[in-house]
Amino acid sequence: MTTTPAEISWFAALCDDDYEFLGVDDPSLRSSYPHCRDIVLRAQQHGFDNVLLPSGYELGIDSVAFAAAIAPEIDRMQLLVAVRAGEMWPPQLARQLATLDAMLRSRLTINIISSDLPGESRSSADRYARTREVMHVLRELLSGRSVDHHGDCYDLELDPPRAVGSGACPPLYFGGLSDDAREVAAEHADVYLMWPDTEAAVRDLVADMTARAARFGRTLRFGYRVHTIVRDSESDARAAATQLVSKLDAGEGARIRARSLDSQSVGVRRQAELREQAAHDDGYIEDNLWTGIGRARSGCGAAIVGDPDQVAAKLARYRALGIDAFILSGYPHLDACDRFGTSVLPLVDHAPFARQR
Repeated sequence: MTTTPAEISWFAALCDDDYEFLGVDDPSLRSSYPHCRDIVLRAQQHGFDNVLLPSGYELGIDSVAFAAAIAPEIDRMQLLVAVRAGEMWPPQLARQLATLDAMLRSRLTINIISSDLPGESRSSADRYARTREVMHVLRELLSGRSVDHHGDCYDLELDPPRAVGSGACPPLYFGGLSDDAREVAAEHADVYLMWPDTEAAVRDLVADMTARAARFGRTLRFGYRVHTIVRDSESDARAAATQLVSKLDAGEGARIRARSLDSQSVGVRRQAELREQAAHDDGYIEDNLWTGIGRARSGCGAAIVGDPDQVAAKLARYRALGIDAFILSGYPHLDACDRFGTSVLPLVDHAPFARQR
């Protein structure tokens, strides 16, 4: 088991993904700068190491614009800013991210997403070919190195933008279950992200990705994205999970899942499989892992459910399987941040990842 601290991150609901009752719209919880700002600052107040700022199109508000606006108020925590490969010309994206990193005093981390862009439909192979080139170009430019790149998607010869400061590229977080995604991550990611799965599946995925990275002469850190439902007792936590979906209409849940740009990905299909496998046990696929959230959410579709000691113990088991970082959330996000921040976070040895030079 590793003895190094884990990175513990919270989640800012920038993509209209905040509810008291899952699937029931609440105008006060829709994504807005004031509401999402409150979530981020509350996470900083509790001592979280990082906060994920997700990216969408139809839903919510822009991650990079939000990060720039809140940067002056971030005095110790990192920000994990999600960007979609191909949305912006890579050299311009590098300049934008370098500027944001300077505003955050070298506390930027980057979540690269490889989905279809609004209005397009590409094969998995095409999307990941583009993502591979984007990640390569970004790493070179954000490391202060000139680029001489001639690929199928981009043909570039240029020096890095002046805004690049430290000469150390912010860590690149990236996930995906398809073979194309795994190969891109093995070659270019610093942190490989995964969505909830059984402990056995997590062990297998860590082993597979470790072996793939080794073929490129690299090592990876591993991150686990999951929701949390924490109460004083396990029975209260399970009751809170049941209450969360108590007003959910099945048709509305399907509509919400279909809105995401990655709604047909291999990873999303895996979340659906877990939901189906757990249907006979009130949605619990294994001890303390509940798949009910995926009934009205594309992507990360399960929650760790239990009392503070049970939730901390579940995180410790993932740590023993090789997980180095957790990106957590819960509903509503402010309330869940308070519950985890006061009752579980003090039980976990944690610190932000140091930037590799």
